[in-house]
Amino acid sequence: MEPRFEPRTISSYKEFSWKRVFLKWEWLLVGILLIIFFINSMLSPYFLNYFNITDATRSFLDKAFIVFPMVMIMLMREIDISVGSTVALSSVIMATVYSMGLPMELAIIVCLLVGALCGYINGYLIVKFKELSAVIVTLSTMILYRGIAYMMLEDQSIGGFPSWFTYFGWGSIATLPFILVVFILLSFIFTLLLHKTVFGRNIYAIGSNPNAARFSGVNVDKIKRIVYTLAGLMAAVTAIFLTSRMGSTRPNIANMYELDVIAMVALGGISTAGGKGNMYGAIIAVFVIGYLQYGLGLINIPAQILLIIIGLLLIMSVSITNLKSSRKLTIFKKKNKEQVL
Repeated sequence: MEPRFEPRTISSYKEFSWKRVFLKWEWLLVGILLIIFFINSMLSPYFLNYFNITDATRSFLDKAFIVFPMVMIMLMREIDISVGSTVALSSVIMATVYSMGLPMELAIIVCLLVGALCGYINGYLIVKFKELSAVIVTLSTMILYRGIAYMMLEDQSIGGFPSWFTYFGWGSIATLPFILVVFILLSFIFTLLLHKTVFGRNIYAIGSNPNAARFSGVNVDKIKRIVYTLAGLMAAVTAIFLTSRMGSTRPNIANMYELDVIAMVALGGISTAGGKGNMYGAIIAVFVIGYLQYGLGLINIPAQILLIIIGLLLIMSVSITNLKSSRKLTIFKKKNKEQVL
């Protein structure tokens, strides 16, 4: 008896489902954020103080600018662990040229150019030497950039910036911190870039299958160079806000920033295997980790406990993402088997 095959129709339209919407990882992050606010407000009467929250927001949002390009990098199955050193080098060069007599406005432009150049060097080396992994390349440049910063200043610091420069780190628009307004604006820009443009779709294609993307006509090397250059540029933006908030700069600033940024991106649901995740989850994860650190700091929880909590959150995010992927694969195989039979 010959097997009977039922006709199949393939549709690009997926029926809307509220269940599918609220089971997304981003909604779980929103729930975690609400729990953090509830528990910390019960533990400390100072947690919900508006001025404390705005100060805390300023303290963790500077590194959050690097999250945007890091999402793109990890979606492409790559990594960049040199961003903290790029922040330090950009800040040191900005302060040095200012101390030599360059106007602060031009010094800021130099800072942005230095950051973009550092990012471009990373992208160029990764594309040029494909036999080397991104970890090895960016580890090398991490040491190089930080070393140059130490050669320029050694153990010294540079301060004495113009009074208007402090507005970047401490200024407000109405009652909102200026850094938060800039973060919201860049969140909108990078979300559109990733989810609503051909450039963003190409990033997902590269992460899903780099060889297939290359054979489909995607200029993989060019996109990698652009994304790494964006990472360097955003590291320079971080350098501007961090230096403004501190009032001075040293070669050891932004130490371990790369680990904080990667933790935010991973908690946001970006798959390290590439091609899975979105910008929304990473943006929410920034505030989850930031306000978690702020709340535990108010009740004098040791930093080691904080690291354990963040580690558990990361394990949970990776586990849930893998479970969802394996469940979808099992359902897909089961349906195919039923259709054959």
